[in-house]
Amino acid sequence: MNIGYACLLVGVGETNIKSCTMKNANEDNLLKIIKWNLKSLDKIIDYNIKNKIKFFRISSDMIPFGSSPVNKIKWWDFFREDLKKIGDKIKESEIRVSMHPGQYTVINSPKEDVVENSFKDLAYHNRFLDSLGLDSKSKIILHIGGVYGDKESAIERFKNNYKDLSDGIKSRLIIENDDKSYNIEELLDIGNQLKIPVVYDNLHNQVLTADPSKSDNYWIKRANLTWGESDGIQKIHYSQQNLDKRPGSHSVTIDLNLFKEFVSNLDLDIDIMLEVKDKNLSVIKVNNYLREEEIEKLELEWNKYKYNILEHSPSSYRKIDELLKVNDGYPIFEFYNLIDSAFNEEIKEEDAIRAAGELWNYLEKLATEREEKKYKSYLESYRKGNYSIKAVKGFLRKMAVKYKEESLLSLYYFYF
Repeated sequence: MNIGYACLLVGVGETNIKSCTMKNANEDNLLKIIKWNLKSLDKIIDYNIKNKIKFFRISSDMIPFGSSPVNKIKWWDFFREDLKKIGDKIKESEIRVSMHPGQYTVINSPKEDVVENSFKDLAYHNRFLDSLGLDSKSKIILHIGGVYGDKESAIERFKNNYKDLSDGIKSRLIIENDDKSYNIEELLDIGNQLKIPVVYDNLHNQVLTADPSKSDNYWIKRANLTWGESDGIQKIHYSQQNLDKRPGSHSVTIDLNLFKEFVSNLDLDIDIMLEVKDKNLSVIKVNNYLREEEIEKLELEWNKYKYNILEHSPSSYRKIDELLKVNDGYPIFEFYNLIDSAFNEEIKEEDAIRAAGELWNYLEKLATEREEKKYKSYLESYRKGNYSIKAVKGFLRKMAVKYKEESLLSLYYFYF
């Protein structure tokens, strides 16, 4: 079982994916952005290798306007060596990747121009994966699309238009149930007719339920039958409801207690893509649970989390510190329950200043007198309400970058 995350890396600098507006999409800008994005992807893959993460969804925004005539660059040729390097790294490390076109890629639209643009977008995604040298196990996930007032006709349009896709796209395409229009039963019917693998999404099924009497495991087993050998191991999407937002909204982090309950009912070897706001951090959390690592793994994570916890909840900070000092076993649930509950607490001014001060203690001996004055002015502005704590963190991070304090730059404190 491989656990994955989607598109973006949390807690690691210079791994963001850039874009631009159409009016700024000239050749020079596009080349610079693509170069940056491929460099970011390379860093993300390195991070995944280091952290033994074997499943990852590549952002559709890797190539800005990748399916638009606005972008006239033959990026697959221009960046051939970069793409090959990344692709070789993915294959050698046995990382499985996928891509997921956005909401405007709809092949069952009644509008011909929308369908035409959707075909172009799927061709772009397929070309990107081809350019990495990856086989058909690297998938492109798609929703069926809209209902347009007549679901039966909309499904027929999907079937008819699917037949016109290239064989390359068809070999990669997989379809997913959504939370508004097409439930898992309807997806299985379409998938079986067209021989398309089906991705089960548990949260979408909670919102748009096909049959409330059926378990997640039931639907996963049904979906498993749509996957062939050339498709690789069956994959599903897993997420948890954000209780403060509309139904179908993803939680900030994965609750390990709920995840344990979910996987304990599974009896198939599947790949699970987590759809969650804290991305890779939840993957590390889940992998630490599944692999039953040594307590040192929790200590490594604690070193990255501790300043966040200190500013949110000093009492949780003390409890976690004590937990890791005195416990001989592997207190995985206690550890993450304390972290999760701490993040739910509002930050108090004095705690935020205390956490910032702890970091400043490391930098103070390196700082110039001018930088020390600037730090104090940032704190004063924060106290007066003129600056947010993010501004203080931004200054501290710039200092850590300047003085090449890698141990500080690896902290989650600077990123959320």
